[in-house]
Amino acid sequence: MAKYTRADIVERAKELAQMIADTEEVEYFKRAEEQINENQKIKEMVASVKSLQKQAVNFQHYGKTEALKKTEAKLDALLAEMDEIPIVQEFKTSQTNVNDLLQLVSSYISKTVTDEIIVATGGDVLRGETGSYVKNTTYGGGSCS
Repeated sequence: MAKYTRADIVERAKELAQMIADTEEVEYFKRAEEQINENQKIKEMVASVKSLQKQAVNFQHYGKTEALKKTEAKLDALLAEMDEIPIVQEFKTSQTNVNDLLQLVSSYISKTVTDEIIVATGGDVLRGETGSYVKNTTYGGGSCS
């Protein structure tokens, strides 16, 4: 079995990161983000959202519950209006797709490493137990009758 150094793994991670950056999902995300940043109406809406969020934090801090409720209602309405804009929908979808890809890769790496450890120690992959755990654990000897 090959032994890899931390530097080897980091180098491969950089290669994997570049592969992910070159996917259709990331390209689509970049295009959608560019269109959002070029859209004056959306830029103004984002500025308004940030302003309302700051107001809400201040109202909450000073216990101004009525003003907070009104500000939160304005914020919710503005966010809902933004969500109706097609390019915002596309951006959110592309963001979700990129995140899903990253989660898939992360989960696959984690599961594969865990399974390799279990197999290498003579463990039980189905139960998720390493060999030393299996050897040192007594399972209830009940019968199946």
